[in-house]
Parts: sequence; structure tokens; C-alpha cells
Amino acid sequence: MRSYDLTPLYRSTVGFDRIFDLLDGVGKAESAGYPPYNIERLDENDYRITLAVAGFGEDDIDIELKENALTIKGARSDADEGREFLYQGIAGRSFERRFQLAEHVEVAGASLVNGLLNIELKRVIPEAMKPRKIAINGAGAGNVKILKDKNAA
Repeated sequence: MRSYDLTPLYRSTVGFDRIFDLLDGVGKAESAGYPPYNIERLDENDYRITLAVAGFGEDDIDIELKENALTIKGARSDADEGREFLYQGIAGRSFERRFQLAEHVEVAGASLVNGLLNIELKRVIPEAMKPRKIAINGAGAGNVKILKDKNAA
């Protein structure tokens, strides 16, 4: 993985440190691919994160949202103790996945169906940030002058 030096950007910008921290964290993100996941864009304001969590129940998974960071943790009880596997291809190890959410993105709900954990996300734009029409306060209809064409007389 390449590493980029963001130091020159810190010297000439103010207030972008959170973005730089996010960019810096991308390179340092955990490289473990467990559990596998998808991120879908359903429409303009709706998203879904889907994690493959075979073998985990609802009580084994913890979802937490703190300061725009969505953390999903999974820890199974030791149900496999005392069992002898000839081959174990289904991973049941504990995991922790983090997703950084943009501002105004909220978790709308979560469901666990057929070994897939679906987390529904929705961008909720505050009224103050939505586009709005601006009325033009001009002269009323009584102040309109009609110019006569010189040739029409």
C-alpha cells in the first residue's frame, strides 16, 4: 500500500484536518477481509451495508454509532468447544468493522436474515441546507410602464 505525506496540505489549509485524518486512516485500515461486506447505494439518499456473518445470531452482534463512526462487533459464544472438526471452513472468529459515515447520514435500522446483516442508512438533509426558491421582490403590476412604438402612432 502506498503512503502519502499530507504535511504540505496541513501548512496551507485550515479546518480540513478531519478530512486529512480520514485519508491518512485509509492506508492504515485493517487489511483483514473478515467478515466480507458490500456497500450499496439504493437511491440518492439511501444506502445499505451488508455483512456476511454466517453463524452469528442477533445476540452475538453489537452495532454502535458514535461521532459518525459506525462500529460493528461480533463475538460468538464458545459453542464450538468440545467439537472435533475434520475441516472448518466457516469462520466463527470475533470481528470488528468500522465505517466512517458522512455528516447527516443516520442509521435507519438493521436486520439479520439468512446470515446477512443488513444496515440501512439514510442521508437526512436539514431544512436549512435544502435548496429553496427565492422570491423576487420587484415593483408591483401598477408600476409597469408600457413603451409606445414610435412607428405605431
